[in-house]
Amino acid sequence: MSSRPHVPHPGRRTLLRGSLLASAAVALPGTVAAAPAFALSGRPGAAWGVQTGAVTSSSALVWVRSDRPAQMLVETSATESFRRARRWHGPLIGSRTDFTGTTALYGLPPGERVHYRVTLTDPHDPRRTGRPVYGSFRTAPARRRDGVRFLWSGDIAGQGWGINPDIGGYRVYDEMRRLDPDFFLCSGDSIYADGVIEPSVTLPDGRIWRNITTEEKAKVAETLDEYRGNFRYNLLDENVRAFNAQVPSIVQWDDHEVRNNWYPGQILDDPRYTEKNVDVLAARSSRAFSEYVPAPAAHGPSAGRRMYRVVRHGPLLDVFVLDMRSFRNANSPNRQADDTTGILGAEQLAWLKRELSRSRATWKVIAADMPLGLVVPDGATNFEAVAQGDPGTPLGRELQVAELLRHIKRQRITGTVWLTADVHYTSAQHYSPERAAFKDFAPFWEFVSGPLAAGGFPANKLDATFGPDRVFLRAPERANVSPMESPQYFGEVDIDGDSGELTVRLRAQGGTVLFTKVLQPGLTGQ
Repeated sequence: MSSRPHVPHPGRRTLLRGSLLASAAVALPGTVAAAPAFALSGRPGAAWGVQTGAVTSSSALVWVRSDRPAQMLVETSATESFRRARRWHGPLIGSRTDFTGTTALYGLPPGERVHYRVTLTDPHDPRRTGRPVYGSFRTAPARRRDGVRFLWSGDIAGQGWGINPDIGGYRVYDEMRRLDPDFFLCSGDSIYADGVIEPSVTLPDGRIWRNITTEEKAKVAETLDEYRGNFRYNLLDENVRAFNAQVPSIVQWDDHEVRNNWYPGQILDDPRYTEKNVDVLAARSSRAFSEYVPAPAAHGPSAGRRMYRVVRHGPLLDVFVLDMRSFRNANSPNRQADDTTGILGAEQLAWLKRELSRSRATWKVIAADMPLGLVVPDGATNFEAVAQGDPGTPLGRELQVAELLRHIKRQRITGTVWLTADVHYTSAQHYSPERAAFKDFAPFWEFVSGPLAAGGFPANKLDATFGPDRVFLRAPERANVSPMESPQYFGEVDIDGDSGELTVRLRAQGGTVLFTKVLQPGLTGQ
């Protein structure tokens, strides 16, 4: 475990005042959750809880959603008593952002737990305030010896497996919260906008899976409000709200935030959709994503659609958050001999090479929303990820990966580790030029986790182009195994502040550590 000083979990008082009070406000009398009513009487409520993101050693973003127009006020303190609290006046929240808002906090102490509370005020009568919602987070360390520990996974509310009240909802979030990580990396498919949630599903053994359902989850998302409703859906779960109130998140997006296996310029032939232009759907989802995920605003020529970024978490860790969806070329047999667009786009690839070369962090985690050497098909002849099953020299999207791996080797960039989700099982792959058709790269590891609250699937085949060796695998034998039949998976990364060692643990819901790998710092490949 990392050698940072132990920081106690948020006290029971904070959790009771924060997430549990919020859960009472969102409590559902049956299996159908109605959209909130924006009444003009009463006091503003924040029943959807609070979240934090974009956490650095001195700053953070705090998120909330109101049930009506309101002014956002955030107070921060070093203690739960909120003595000597600082006040942060946030925005006026209204319908333009679906009643969501964020407040930026600055000048925070590094490596410390910050307690905060959010109060919503009637903009026409400052005396009418809602009940405060409480949370806390730990800022990034300024000192190497403090260490870093975080979790990652993905794939939430997929394949029709939603919030099941009979099993306590998304209980895996409570398990992750109790580990008290510095942050959570959601590796994509944070919602399933194309996945309908039915009231009940009959399992193969005859048991009944019951879902909490909403109007927006009764069909595929097409309108902006339907995408917003998909992001709200997971917040109905009290485990998610309690987790969000304690653990900051870094959230990627992939295909299911819009539609399965989408790519820019795609015209749908799916009869479920009246809007066939996927670029229109992606723009609506992107707006909802920006409203419901606390993340820094992008800058530059492609800022309107740019989600890739570097998250610097102290001297030990930089997280390179990729977007393998927005700039890709069309899904195809993926065997072209020349491909400058690939899965990242030329601009993102140049950015990634540049930022990796500039990084001075001990470890450079490359957060990919899709795996590298796992063959992910899209229909009978096309492919969805990087690999296409041809074990020879790089073709198609593999060309970009080869260029990146060559750059890492020749620039002697140390400490790169790839983390991903997407395929709905957990595994560890070691890539080595000794086994590969393409040999101009240094060895590296790729770790896969998930799903977090979705169906489990059998393992994908490996593509030998970059020489992967599947060192560990845990996957079901049939497709779409429910969370009642198979555990959900998440991964843990622990960087020790004294030795600099990085330990990866692949975990199964229920507390089991399935696989552990310890990596040494300062190496170009291992």
